[in-house]
Amino acid sequence: MIDPVAALTKRGRHPTVVQAIRSTVAATIAYAVALQLSRESVPLTAPLTALLVVQVTLYATLTTGIRRVNAVVAGVLIAIGFSALVGLSWWSLGLIILAALGAGHLVRVNEFVPEVAISAMLVLGVTRVASTAWDRVLETLIGAVVGLLFNFLFAPPVWVHTAGERIEDLARRLRDLLVRIGEELGQHTPVERAAARLHEARRLDNDVAQVDAALRQAEDSLRLNPRVKEGLLHRVVLRTGLDTLEICTVVLRVMARTITDLAKHRTDEPLFPRDVAQALEELLGHVAKAVENFAALVTTQVSANAEEAETRLAAALDAACVSRERAAHLLLDHVRANPRQWHLHGALLSEVDRILDEMDMEHRTMRLMEELDQSAREGRERFPWLRRFTRL
Repeated sequence: MIDPVAALTKRGRHPTVVQAIRSTVAATIAYAVALQLSRESVPLTAPLTALLVVQVTLYATLTTGIRRVNAVVAGVLIAIGFSALVGLSWWSLGLIILAALGAGHLVRVNEFVPEVAISAMLVLGVTRVASTAWDRVLETLIGAVVGLLFNFLFAPPVWVHTAGERIEDLARRLRDLLVRIGEELGQHTPVERAAARLHEARRLDNDVAQVDAALRQAEDSLRLNPRVKEGLLHRVVLRTGLDTLEICTVVLRVMARTITDLAKHRTDEPLFPRDVAQALEELLGHVAKAVENFAALVTTQVSANAEEAETRLAAALDAACVSRERAAHLLLDHVRANPRQWHLHGALLSEVDRILDEMDMEHRTMRLMEELDQSAREGRERFPWLRRFTRL
């Protein structure tokens, strides 16, 4: 039975809940400040800007705040220019929308291009355009500054734990499917049941997409966050870990397709003889345990002791390699005696080899080093002045 207090606490840490609370508080503060500084009686632009500027992560807040201020200021300036030349009519409204959308692309506000046109139309529709325009700019600046300061003073959470939970959940789904496939190898498996396992493997793609979204949020939360000392290492560890599990998901889907093709030919008999099936079931069991331990290693490295997780993963991989050799010899003997669909037997072993190779410790270490070197190179190319400054 689920503890209701624990469930409520977990729900309170959900990014959606945190976002709602933080945005509400920041918007309220922005409105209170704007009441004191703006000449408008109801300065709703300030809380609106703060509401949209304050994001879940500090990095997103900074980038969003700058783009939104640019969008509003560009729209206001266009409205001031049009108001000095023409009044508000159907054709001038069309021109200002066209000009504002074009200006939005020029000032590179990305997703806030419509905000340029919205700001221009709102300001143009007011009688005292010049006065109202600058009040709107002031309110926008108030909202943006409040939103930025709010995230600086109350640093947003680091969503690494949430991303780690998603990665571990994906690994558990992979493990469970591997175990179920292994248990059915010694049975008569109808094509419908094998196809159902194939559909389960295909549905894992949706899980990968959800984990990727959570990981992107975690990566943003690590950028420019004063709570994090080794943000780059954490991002690389999580990202490469998800990439490995994604490849394992693809290989598992191919494995399920191989077994489905084999089931089409073994309509009235087990997929494999008893001894071969037992060896393959043991092998897939070790692979499943390795997948679970690999996810534990990836998520543990961003928090506590990774040495124990690495030891468990190494033991699972060693056991899987031993089982793989035994299963390969039994399969070879079986194919020599009965060569039907021998290519599917070889494909099954190749797919197991691919999964084990992706989780290999040396392979992972090399991948981490390559990603860290690439990130360092990209940083030097993006900020060459910083490199020259450090040499002084």
